[in-house]
Amino acid sequence: MHHLTLTDAEIAEITPVIDRIAADHGDIENADLIANARLYAHELPWRVRVFLEEYRMAEPSAICLVSGFPVDDEEIGLTPDHWNQVGAQSPTLRQEIFFMLCAAAVGDLFGWISAQNARIMHDVLPIKAHRDEQLGVGSEMTLWWHTEDAFSPFKGDYVALMCLRNHDEIETTLCEGDSIDWSKLDVEKLFQPEFPIRPDDSHLPRNNGLADRTEDDPVAARLLERSRERVEDLYDNPRKKPVLYGDPSRPYMSLDPYYMLLDAMEPEARKAFDDFTATVDKQLTGVVLRPGDVCFIDNLRAVHGRASFVARYDGTDRWLKRLNITRNLRVSREARRSSTDRIIY
Repeated sequence: MHHLTLTDAEIAEITPVIDRIAADHGDIENADLIANARLYAHELPWRVRVFLEEYRMAEPSAICLVSGFPVDDEEIGLTPDHWNQVGAQSPTLRQEIFFMLCAAAVGDLFGWISAQNARIMHDVLPIKAHRDEQLGVGSEMTLWWHTEDAFSPFKGDYVALMCLRNHDEIETTLCEGDSIDWSKLDVEKLFQPEFPIRPDDSHLPRNNGLADRTEDDPVAARLLERSRERVEDLYDNPRKKPVLYGDPSRPYMSLDPYYMLLDAMEPEARKAFDDFTATVDKQLTGVVLRPGDVCFIDNLRAVHGRASFVARYDGTDRWLKRLNITRNLRVSREARRSSTDRIIY
């Protein structure tokens, strides 16, 4: 794991920057803040920027952790009951800004029209109505390991998490591709487009409403309708894709076993897939994120999930923030309203 702990001097250096940004923008979803996040990231302490650039370019590890940013358990208030209860005047704005600047140093931020009402920054917290579902906001069901949004050609390069609260020390489960002995697997077969996958449940209308943000904008209306049709079509007619790609000796991964149709795989493909997933199961480890931790997961070189837990729904449950990051925003241009828009339809 690529790990850095902030010094007191670095926290003192970044504090006035965060205060200024908070005063200027007031809301983490502010369009100007999101547009200028990469510029603001230049004001992070030099050692932090060097550390994040090394992670981005040298790939020393699939997991990167920046620790030590202050989080006061009382000041941030109670863990909300639902992500839609997080208001514009967030008690965690200072943490959100630090998180966004770190993420912007790694790549371009983006969101989905079909996820958490088209917000850029998501809340990961237990929702009682979804407690036994295969969702990040679930709890009693293990969130099975996966790469994020594996069904989509627009999937991000990184998933980033910031811990605000984790009293119960619930593990984020991880497996890096570098921990796998690829010589013992049928890599050639896993590179073939023989593995059908559906969209995960977080993108289905029943879980987010596919936010109606057309705002009398015919381009947005067209993209929204196409987004609905695309998700429904991919769910009804899963596409076959490879689960590995890139360098066969150190491949990138793209899979979400819970949403893959095992019975639709040919026997050789099924065996290769089963051997691969069994290997990941054996290599899976857990990390407990602490308040103030910012964790980056390379979405091409690692899988992640979450251990099951029993939520209390009393305001003290686990609470994370999440960001999606891409190194090439242009890939999704056909599904965004403009070249500067960050929401994928």
